[in-house]
Amino acid sequence: MKIGVLGSGEVGQTLAAGFAKHGHEVMIGTSSPEKLADWRAQNTGVQVGSFAQTATFGHVVVLAVKGSAASDALRSAGAANLGAKPVIDATNPISDAPPVNGVLRFYTSLDESQMERLQREFPEAKFVKAFNCVGKDYMIDPDFPSGPPTMFICGNDAAAKATVTGILTNLGWDTADMGAVEAARAIEPLCMLWCLPGFTQGQWSHAFKMLRK
Repeated sequence: MKIGVLGSGEVGQTLAAGFAKHGHEVMIGTSSPEKLADWRAQNTGVQVGSFAQTATFGHVVVLAVKGSAASDALRSAGAANLGAKPVIDATNPISDAPPVNGVLRFYTSLDESQMERLQREFPEAKFVKAFNCVGKDYMIDPDFPSGPPTMFICGNDAAAKATVTGILTNLGWDTADMGAVEAARAIEPLCMLWCLPGFTQGQWSHAFKMLRK
C-alpha cells in the first residue's frame, strides 16, 4: 500500500520508517527537507516530498504534525489531493500552556474534538483517529508481556476504519473501534492519561489495553 505521512517530526519519522519496514511504499511530507538529511541516509526506502506531493502519492494519508498545525498541514496538502482517502489522524489538541500537576491542557472541549473540526473542514476526507494515545517508541511493533496493546480508533467511514485496522494489525496492534467521529472526544484525552505517569513519575514505557469478556 502507498502511505503518505504528513509531518517530519519524531512521530512522522517513526511512522514513515515503520510503515516502510512492514513493506509499504512510503513518502514523508515536509516543508524542511534539509532537516531529514541524516534520517534519509538511514531510511533510503522512504521518499520525501512536499505536503501536496505526499497527499497525492498516498492511498492512505497520515496526519502526524503538532495539533495546532493540523489544519494548515492539510490545507498545504490540498483538499483535492486528499480526496476521499482514509486520513489517519494522529494529532492531539495540546495547548502551549504547561501541564497542571502532570495533566496536559487542550484547546478543545469535551463537546468538540480536534478530529471533528478537521472532518468539518475537509468533508470528503475519511478521517480515522489512531496513534494519538501512545508514545512514538511503541507505535511500531509494540512488545509488552501481556500481549498486544489496544489502539482505539473512530471515524465515520467503515471501509476507512477497516483499512486502518488492517494496517494496525500488521504493526502488531489490537484495535478497538469506538464508533463515529464524535468518539474522538473520548479518545483524544487518552493522550492526557498516557502522559500522566511520564510527567509525574518519569515513566513512559506503557500502553493501554482493553480487556474483553
